[in-house]
Amino acid sequence: MLASTRQSRMVGVLVGYLADLALGDPQRGHPVAVFGAAAGKLERVTYRDARFAGAAHVTMLVAGAGLLGAALERGGAPHRAAAVAAATWTALGGTSLARTGADMAALLAAGNVEDARMLLPSLCGRDPAMLDAAGLTRAALESVAENTSDAQVAPLLWAAAGGAPGALIYRAVNTLDAMVGHRSPRYRKFGWAAARLDDVMNYVGARVTGALVVACAPLIGGSPTGPVRAWRRDAAGHPSPNAGVVEAAFAGALGVRLGGPTQYHHELEIRPVLGDGGPPAVHDLRRAVRLSRVVQAGAVAVALAAAAVSDTYRRRP
Repeated sequence: MLASTRQSRMVGVLVGYLADLALGDPQRGHPVAVFGAAAGKLERVTYRDARFAGAAHVTMLVAGAGLLGAALERGGAPHRAAAVAAATWTALGGTSLARTGADMAALLAAGNVEDARMLLPSLCGRDPAMLDAAGLTRAALESVAENTSDAQVAPLLWAAAGGAPGALIYRAVNTLDAMVGHRSPRYRKFGWAAARLDDVMNYVGARVTGALVVACAPLIGGSPTGPVRAWRRDAAGHPSPNAGVVEAAFAGALGVRLGGPTQYHHELEIRPVLGDGGPPAVHDLRRAVRLSRVVQAGAVAVALAAAAVSDTYRRRP
């Protein structure tokens, strides 16, 4: 039974990744968008300016996602594999991330700053009106780096470890963090639980992403020593325990400097400097997109290998 479950997960993870590679995210009716709409409606009832209210809000929604994943997996091995594939595809966003990053690079290369500002909210929550071409380039590159972990590596690992429930729980937590986990006056307390839970669930994924960046840096003309140096020296100064690892690794692999003043709609954050070199240019954003795609493919291999090794150890007497 254990071997059958693990094999179903391996097949489901691979099929889910290939589905994301071929299809990306649908323009309408994406399950994550449906979940987000439901979370927004529930917030009208659960919202209080208190941590306990935010914790209750997160608990209800995450538990619902987990129960849905468990219900989908009921049945034989083919049914479980299909459920894991569907949940994995739902949780992934790496193909759309890379496409959006490439579109942003094309707009900036053409000098179309206004359209680039309109596209930026598809990548991150910064205030595009405050950014010039250089600021948009840096924001897009940092978002490509962070979301390589959040939208691809971490959900693949959770799907391999926990099947459909693991993938859906991860995506629920990550979506709630994006919705309420920031430090605006409204969500400073209410979003605390979502932000902390997201930190926990992304801890391993961010470090696997950093390791893959080190391994893959030579494929985009970088050196593996650059991301290791930036990771060890700069990551701990970042306000996020996970984003700092990935952004520092990308900065080191690309030979650019990230971080500095970062304007969100609700506040200005002064981020630490990550990496060496100059500010990123458009060609660096294109290289970051290529690096993200290579790391995403490597993450599939890591997830499948981890599942296979786990299955081998479980079958030993």
